[in-house]
Amino acid sequence: MTRVNRLGAGLGVAGLALGLVACADGSTPADSTGAIDEKAPVTITIGDRPTPDKPNDIKAFEQKIKDFTAKYPNITVKSTETAWQAQTFQAQVAGGTLPTVMSISFTEPANMIPNKQLPDITDELKLVDLTKDLNPNVLKIVQDDKGRIYGVPIDVFSVGLAYNRALFTQAGLDPDKPPTTWDEVRQYAKQIADKTGKAGYAQLTTNNTGGWMLTTMTYSMGGTVQSPDGKKSTFNDAPTKKGLQLLKDMRWTDNSMGSRFLYNQEEVRQDFAAGKIGMVMQAPDAFDMSVKNFGMKPADYGHAALPQDGGPHGTLTGGSLKMISPKATKNEIVAALKWIKFEQFDKYTDEKVAVADAKTTIADKGFVGRPGISPLSQATYDQYNKWREPYVNVPVKQFQGYIDSTTSLKLLPEPSNKGQEVYSLLDPVVQQVLTKKDADIDKLLSETAAKVDARLAR
Repeated sequence: MTRVNRLGAGLGVAGLALGLVACADGSTPADSTGAIDEKAPVTITIGDRPTPDKPNDIKAFEQKIKDFTAKYPNITVKSTETAWQAQTFQAQVAGGTLPTVMSISFTEPANMIPNKQLPDITDELKLVDLTKDLNPNVLKIVQDDKGRIYGVPIDVFSVGLAYNRALFTQAGLDPDKPPTTWDEVRQYAKQIADKTGKAGYAQLTTNNTGGWMLTTMTYSMGGTVQSPDGKKSTFNDAPTKKGLQLLKDMRWTDNSMGSRFLYNQEEVRQDFAAGKIGMVMQAPDAFDMSVKNFGMKPADYGHAALPQDGGPHGTLTGGSLKMISPKATKNEIVAALKWIKFEQFDKYTDEKVAVADAKTTIADKGFVGRPGISPLSQATYDQYNKWREPYVNVPVKQFQGYIDSTTSLKLLPEPSNKGQEVYSLLDPVVQQVLTKKDADIDKLLSETAAKVDARLAR
C-alpha cells in the first residue's frame, strides 16, 4: 500500500553475448539469443513522474534524469506520470500500457510472477552489480520457488501506531508511554476524546485501506486473513471479529472516534497533523507527510509499536518495488536496472553521494534519519547511516517504541493471493461497523468470506 523493507546471492551470468543492433527510434529490438550490448542506444520510459502540482519534485526528478543520461549517454529516458493504483493497475497490465519501469506494491508479485507478467531479471541484476547491496529476506517477495528474481524492492515498511504527543499531554497521558495493547488503545482513546474533544483514535476505511488496516489488526490479535497457500480466506474467526468489535465499541459505546469515518491514507494524515486525531495505525513515513505537507510540529509526532492483543504476535509489513515491463528487451532491462540503481541505491553505497543526498534533502526541507526498515543488506545500511549521522534532523527518540518493535515483533507479509482485491472487499465491512450501529459483524464477515473465497478460487 503506502510504502510502501526494503539481497545478496551469488548469481551466474554465463553466456551473455554482445552485438545487439538498435532500432531507428532508439529502442532496442528483442533478441531471441538473449544477447546484451550495454553500449547500444536504448530508450526506456520511467513511471512515477511527479504531478504538475509538485514543481519542486518535478525539477529534482528532471535533474536526476539529466545526471543519469550524462553518465549513460547511450540511454534515452522518457517519463510518464503513470503510478501504481490498486484499482487500476491490473487493467493497465492487461492493456499493455505500462512504462518500462515503475513502482508497484509488494502485494502484486505473488500473482504476476506465475502469470508471467514480470520478466526474469536475475542475470541482469548481477550484470549491473546490484544484488550484493540488497536484503536477502526482502528479496523473497520478488523470487519464485527456484530463487529467480523478478523485481527490485526499494521501500519497506511495517505498521506501528502514530500518535499525537500534544494531545496525549492535554489528555493527561504520558507521551513517552504510548499504549502497547489494544485495551490500552481503547482506554487512551476515550481519555483523549473526553479531555480534548478530539477523536482519540481513527481508522482507515477507503481505497482498499480499510481491508489493509483490518488485516493489520487481525495480525496483531494472532489471526490471519488468508491460508498459507492463498486459496482460502481465514478472517471469519475470533481475531478479526475481536478487532471489529473493538472498533464498534470505541465508535458507538465510547464515542472516542470523532465524527468522520471515511478516510483514505492522505486524508487521515492531514487530520492527524491538524491535531484532530490522537492515534492511528501508520507506517513511520507518516511523519514526512504530516510535517512537510501538513505542517505538524515535529515535537508533536510520536510513533509506537503496533499494539498487540494476547501476546506479541506481529505486525504487517509491505512496501514497494520497481517492476520492469514484460515487453522489455534484454537491453531495456539492463538500462532500467541501471536507472533503478542510480535513482534508488547509489546514495547507499557511495559516501559522497550519501552526504550530498542528506544535504539536498535538508535543503528541500526533507528529513534525514527517520526510522524505518531497510531494503539493504545490514552492512550496507549500517555504513550508510554512519555517513549521514551528522545530518539527522528527525526526533528519533519519539520513535523509540516503533524502533524496538522492528526486532521484537514478527514482520508478517500482506496476503499473497489477490491482496488488493481482498482489501477492497473488506473495506465495506469496516465502513459499516463504523457507520451503522446495528451492523452484524458475524454476518458481514461470513458474507465477505464467501466473496473472497470466490475470488481466490479463480
